[in-house]
Amino acid sequence: MDYSSVAQFIREQYHSSDFIPLHEPVFLGNEKRYLQECIDSTFVSSVGKFVDRFEEMVAEFTGARYAVAVVNGTAALHTALICAGVRPNDEVITQPLTFIATCNAISYCQAVPLFVDVDRRTLGMSAAALERFLLTETEKTSGGLRNRVTGNRIGAILPMHTFGNPCEIERIQELARSFEVPMIEDAAESLGSYYGEKHTGRFGLIGTFSFNGNKTITTGGGGMVITDDPGLASRAKHLTTTAKLPHEYEFLHDEIGFNYRLPNINAALGCAQMESLPLILRRKKKLASKYREFFAQKDVEFVEAVSPGKSNHWLNALVLQNPEERQAFLEFMNSSGVMVRPVWRLMSRLPMFESAPRGNLYVAESLEQRVVNIPSGPRMMEKEEKS
Repeated sequence: MDYSSVAQFIREQYHSSDFIPLHEPVFLGNEKRYLQECIDSTFVSSVGKFVDRFEEMVAEFTGARYAVAVVNGTAALHTALICAGVRPNDEVITQPLTFIATCNAISYCQAVPLFVDVDRRTLGMSAAALERFLLTETEKTSGGLRNRVTGNRIGAILPMHTFGNPCEIERIQELARSFEVPMIEDAAESLGSYYGEKHTGRFGLIGTFSFNGNKTITTGGGGMVITDDPGLASRAKHLTTTAKLPHEYEFLHDEIGFNYRLPNINAALGCAQMESLPLILRRKKKLASKYREFFAQKDVEFVEAVSPGKSNHWLNALVLQNPEERQAFLEFMNSSGVMVRPVWRLMSRLPMFESAPRGNLYVAESLEQRVVNIPSGPRMMEKEEKS
């Protein structure tokens, strides 16, 4: 592959000779207005109309009945796992190809990640690998589904939609139901992604999103828990508000809770971002289409959503031929001022999780050495819209 032609093509999309970031936020509408309104109100902490509105906007967009805004995606996952009933020493089945937040949240519950392989096409949890593990390595007991080797209870199944590309979520959901294990969706990267006509995050008992600065929309830092269950929504809100009981003036708390609620000033930013989300998604779809055509001509594999999945194209990704090509690509592009990055180091290879239980991880181990992300920010299409 001619790396210089790739760098040139990316610069043409940006209409820029300056440094090209991987994914920068765009502020296209009422961000400054809402922030000023929030400041003028003096309600800048975890209570205010923008928090309520932001929750309503995300619930309406995704089709969920309830949404609870929190400080970041990791807090959303931690809250979801507690609400799903994950207990200390439980094992939570997840994928090794994910961001550290997935496994950190499991660890906060004093539970253990259990790794199954990913699908070669979606880069998310493989339904076939999950099924093999459930059929051969677990057994149903009066105390719930247990790992035959460790004897630990399987507390939850936690797939992640990698780079916004939906995993085989319907089949994973069927397996979770069949084996009577709650499923939580790590949809941190997939706001605006669908499996069929249903938004990601809505297949599991609970879904979670992230609004970090590099996500499709941002609140600076922030996350969201979504669910259709009123009891779970109420518990999530209670837990994330320090488990404080409603009272006019007394400070009464009935369990250990967390100071996880999203500040109103961050939610103000989120409301303006949600208003621009359709435009952002259109830009990202157009950019992904241009990448698809370009790399097809270069005979380079461009990662795409697998039908019936529909991606938000959060981070576009390439699968290169071997580790040597990946390293050469990373070095050339970054030294040329075009930011590209390798996929995350597998969770199963980090020192905190290297002894965690697992199935065969052949596909994940192969992808770890060959996947790279390329610039995907929605600002890339801005000048074309104006011309």
